[in-house]
Amino acid sequence: MTQSNEVGADTDHTAAAPFEEYNEKIAASDLRRYLKKGPMPWTKALIEALKAEGIEGATLLNIGGGIGVIQHELFAAGLARATEVEASSAYVDTARKESERRDHGSRITYRHGDFVELAESVPRADIVTLERVLNVYPDWERLAGLSAEHAQRLYGLVLPRDTLFVRLIIAAMNRVLRLQRRRVRAAIIAIDALDRVLREKGLVPHFSAKVGPAWQVAVYLRP
Repeated sequence: MTQSNEVGADTDHTAAAPFEEYNEKIAASDLRRYLKKGPMPWTKALIEALKAEGIEGATLLNIGGGIGVIQHELFAAGLARATEVEASSAYVDTARKESERRDHGSRITYRHGDFVELAESVPRADIVTLERVLNVYPDWERLAGLSAEHAQRLYGLVLPRDTLFVRLIIAAMNRVLRLQRRRVRAAIIAIDALDRVLREKGLVPHFSAKVGPAWQVAVYLRP
């Protein structure tokens, strides 16, 4: 069942239970860190890669956007409108409040829920971003395919690198999550498999960069 709740910007609420584990405490911590230090290095690298393509007057669909760092930063570079689809209600509320504080709340539509379930009702955008999202979604190929269909021009991602070091870290992290009885799990996504899914949707690789020992930024283009 879907409920609507509009406070400053549009917000749709749907069930997305596993990701509700990202609660108010985590959202508040993420916001404090962002306001003090700015975007994380991998997020900054994605933002800069998108800005380099020219985003004046563009629209953004930010899937799993958390506290909204990507749209907050891109509005300052000329972004026109944004939609954030986020499965954590705490993140939605935190992102909305921060956008209102920055006086661009009226240019953002917030949708709470699983993008795969909401995809048919979410409009396409010039830019689609998934920052550390595909690797924690149970059916990453379906999410990648549906989100790629929404990208009219650029498709930006941050993913874990496929290295032994990262695999060991993710295995240890998943063990901790199991012990904590949390339902979210992380995984490695092979770039060649991702390329295949995105090429089937008409996107081609355009930019790639490694950030630190763990993360990879990728931007795909619709020719």
